[in-house]
Amino acid sequence: MNALLDTRGRPLRDLRISVTDRCNLRCTYCMPADVFGPGYPFLPRAEVLTFEEIERLARVFAGLGVRKLRLTGGEPTLRRDLPALVARLAATPGIEDIALTTNGLLLPGMAVALRRAGLRRVTISLDSLDDATFRRMNGLDVPLAAVLKGIEAARDAGFEQIKLNTVVQRGVNEASVAAMAERWRGTGITVRFIEFMDVGNTNGWRLDQVVPAREIRDVVHARWPIEPVDPAFPGEVAKRWRYRDGQGEIGLISSVTSTFCGDCNRARLSPRGELFTCLFAGSGHDLRGPLRAGAADADLQALVRRIWGARDDRYSELRAAGQAGHPKAEMSYLGG
Repeated sequence: MNALLDTRGRPLRDLRISVTDRCNLRCTYCMPADVFGPGYPFLPRAEVLTFEEIERLARVFAGLGVRKLRLTGGEPTLRRDLPALVARLAATPGIEDIALTTNGLLLPGMAVALRRAGLRRVTISLDSLDDATFRRMNGLDVPLAAVLKGIEAARDAGFEQIKLNTVVQRGVNEASVAAMAERWRGTGITVRFIEFMDVGNTNGWRLDQVVPAREIRDVVHARWPIEPVDPAFPGEVAKRWRYRDGQGEIGLISSVTSTFCGDCNRARLSPRGELFTCLFAGSGHDLRGPLRAGAADADLQALVRRIWGARDDRYSELRAAGQAGHPKAEMSYLGG
């Protein structure tokens, strides 16, 4: 099968599926509580894709070359019977890898079932090991211990890979970088430090709050010398750095200061079935409508081919050139 390429020659290989727009935290950089309060109009159940619809669309994308799926949200573990969905997706021909991005709060009661269903990898958000900082950043005063229990549950469940995502903001948690690196060195868990990004319109993003990846690298390197590692696969988001003493590695995600639009091979499916071809897109392309109207798989594949074939997204590059600024969908809706 010939690879499905966009206008810049980028193949479609990775599909991120947001299974819900709801979350049980209100992290300030993603879903601030003053916007996503008690009266916020989350999607009604009838508008959200069913497991059957998600499974069918995964089959359509697999037929176009997608090999990796990542379940996101909102908080995906809030979706009832999530292990059942994982089992459906794991049985989809062509799908080689399924991962999950989560805040970890519900993993103690779910990790084993997810692993048995076929989930291979899990990424857990953890922005600080300082309890007070963590409580402020998650917006609901949830204690650090709750996420640490989730991480231990993931380890006990035997996932092939566990990563931690740490969004670093100037004046908020940049002092946590060294502590995060030290805590997880030698554990088999990789910390990925992420530059604070202007995803969505509600997180109050400012350039002066971005801690550049090179500064994060220097903080770690000063304590524990690190060296670059080649990407594990084409289009890998994080730049990998391993400890010279053999105690594992860290990742640096630098969408602001060192863009990686050029080899981005990821598409995103929203909870109500819209296909977004960029994390910073303002709108998506409706797949749920044709799906529920009875479109055949071949028709859905042709639609995705047209969408991806016309793709020319390069938002981070435009931002770097001072040419970006359109309204964007919220990260809590697209799943990051």
